[in-house]
Amino acid sequence: MPAFLYSHVLSASLTGTSRQNRAQAGLLLLGFVVLVAAPAMLLWSGTGLIVALLLAAVVVALSLYVPAEVVMRLYQATPIPQDDTQLSSLIDVLAYRADLPRRPDLYVVPSTTLNAFSVGSRERPAIAVTEGLLRRLSLPETAGVLAHEIGHIRNNDLPVLRLADVVTRVLQPLSYAALGLAAFNIATFVTGWDPISWWAVLLLYLVPALSNLLQLSLSREREFEADRTAEALTGDREALVSALRRLETYTGHFWETGHFWEDLMLPVPARRVPQPSLLRSHPEADERVRQLAVEASGPAGDHAPVRHAPLVIAEQPMFSLVGYGPGDMRPRYRWPGLWF
Repeated sequence: MPAFLYSHVLSASLTGTSRQNRAQAGLLLLGFVVLVAAPAMLLWSGTGLIVALLLAAVVVALSLYVPAEVVMRLYQATPIPQDDTQLSSLIDVLAYRADLPRRPDLYVVPSTTLNAFSVGSRERPAIAVTEGLLRRLSLPETAGVLAHEIGHIRNNDLPVLRLADVVTRVLQPLSYAALGLAAFNIATFVTGWDPISWWAVLLLYLVPALSNLLQLSLSREREFEADRTAEALTGDREALVSALRRLETYTGHFWETGHFWEDLMLPVPARRVPQPSLLRSHPEADERVRQLAVEASGPAGDHAPVRHAPLVIAEQPMFSLVGYGPGDMRPRYRWPGLWF
């Protein structure tokens, strides 16, 4: 069955999203089928296409039915109760300003990386922030990051983000399979067996990096729109810009020298930024700041959020991370395809 038919199935979860999100979901699925089918057909001929389509069906099923709570358990995230503390109150205010149907649940991931991501759906959303982000960013900067994630929720980006994450996870093991096939081919020099197509091995190895390139090309406008929403919700462009620059300084950028090649070096893939966040495929911070300036100088669109007054953030003691995880934890690779 063609990939565009699978995207029709996925569209049931994209009700109310923009046409752009629906188109991106279809392109992600089509790209997935192409990336899997090319080496699979070199290995198994026509059967390889069937394998690619079956995997696409699995991707759709996982992206539709995996709840936010399951993702949070994978990251060992701890829920933050809804009370009058700083972070919980920030979520309350931002969710109210964004006119969300439901307040997002908030979680803390025990990691010293700087990251935040949103999962679930517009009706049942959840946001996770890492300990590293809470320790290194000021509260106004943290508010900008949270508002960006709430922007994704408000704009109904979560289905396509969830699909992109599942695609990434399913494709990651193919690089390891390529390493195994390469070892088999080297052994054929001794055993005399027929080697496997080296073109298939090369394509399998490149699949995760090519998938990241596809995500980068599709994510730009979605991230710009979430930034615009974050600025409107917080009323504090300076703090948002500072947060964007600090995140990029820490995580790097996919296009920077060496970062693209991390996906092609052992161990594969060399993730420095935890998923399901697509921070590695975000546009550069300078470009995001320029887009915010352009938006401020032009008229607001029909679907633009109401611009609010700056958040009033009282000076309070730093949010306590006691009980949320060891502060000296270092990022490391975990199963299945997690890095935090």
